[in-house]
Amino acid sequence: MVDADQTFVIVGGGLAGAKAAETLRAEGFTGRVILICDERDHPYERPPLSKGYLLGKEERDSVFVHEPTWYAHHDVELHLGQTVDAIDRTAKTVRFGEDGTVVRYDKLLLATGAEPRRLDIPGTDLAGVHHLRRLAHAERLKGVLAALGRDNGHLVIAGAGWIGLEVAAAAREYGAEVTVVEPSPTPLHGVLGPELGQLFAELHTEHGVRFRFGTRLTEIVGQDGMVLAARTDDGEEQPAHDVLAAIGAAPRTALAEAAGLELADRAHGGGVVVDERLRTSDPDIHAAGDVAAFPHALFGTRLRVEHWANALNGGPAAARAMLGKEVVYDRVPYFFSDQYDLGMEYSGWAPPGSYDEVVIRGDAGKREFIAFWVKDHRVLAGMNVNVWDVTDPIQALIRGQAQVSTEALADPHVPLDSLVP
Repeated sequence: MVDADQTFVIVGGGLAGAKAAETLRAEGFTGRVILICDERDHPYERPPLSKGYLLGKEERDSVFVHEPTWYAHHDVELHLGQTVDAIDRTAKTVRFGEDGTVVRYDKLLLATGAEPRRLDIPGTDLAGVHHLRRLAHAERLKGVLAALGRDNGHLVIAGAGWIGLEVAAAAREYGAEVTVVEPSPTPLHGVLGPELGQLFAELHTEHGVRFRFGTRLTEIVGQDGMVLAARTDDGEEQPAHDVLAAIGAAPRTALAEAAGLELADRAHGGGVVVDERLRTSDPDIHAAGDVAAFPHALFGTRLRVEHWANALNGGPAAARAMLGKEVVYDRVPYFFSDQYDLGMEYSGWAPPGSYDEVVIRGDAGKREFIAFWVKDHRVLAGMNVNVWDVTDPIQALIRGQAQVSTEALADPHVPLDSLVP
């Protein structure tokens, strides 16, 4: 049993931090738990920000990880709207807040997450330029999309990744005109490759979204502080009343870097280097969620995963490791998306160049199928589109690493379970 006079500090009030605090109490930790969050809202989950909440289908209160009273009831000292500006690893202290409060820790968890990458072009200071990462962003964007829909306004989105596409779908449901500017040849090119990226291009085109592939924004043009248009590097000008920058997220590593913790290189997505127990280069400091770059034996590389499931599972894993329990964090990456009438789930890791072929089971034309990314007859990743309750066998195929027949993979009459070693 952990001594009652120990103090565990969690920096970051997102899903990973909140679930870590929950796990510490669930595992019987009786010391102080201090959770420091630089947002004024209680810890919340991010997927609804570009899905149900943005569409007005989910209430604001539905996004929170716990009821507001949960923290006091479980003796979690929650500090909202407070920023940690220094870690002293020798003294084992963190300093936070405007008054420079200093607290000592026995174990420290960094769950600082990621922040939206910024467009480095003229015009980003205009009032109609948006990002989507925080609840406040979603609240603002929700009103913007509704207004654009009422007024037949135009939204230009820089980036055809998950956030860009989900916002494009929401904007079209509100009735706004949408143009997506993307330097790659298809949406989601870095995740799904060209084979499946084209499917999402067709989906959005059918719903009235205009794509400008192979281009990027060079300037946002405005007047009187408001957006008028967006210019691209091919010399064209897209009409715009608002612009969303959806060009990815960068791990928030400044605090860790200032403390002298080891960071991953850009080839591995940046982030704070951790081992399989989510320990940083300082054994008394752990990291979890978007900011952590962890070794994954299954894929033979270090991964930094920016998805909901990684925060949901990584926070508790780090908490157990902080308590001295045996932990090996090797979850198969998983994420999901909803766009119009298409729902999908993706498990695994198969960036372009890592696989030999994509095997389709089902009817891609009807958007009811499973796709498998295969190398040497081994499944690296799988995506089910409008086909449900197959995540477990897909992940079992990935974990099993056994060679499977591509003909059997493609045959919907062959149960997936029968292919699992």
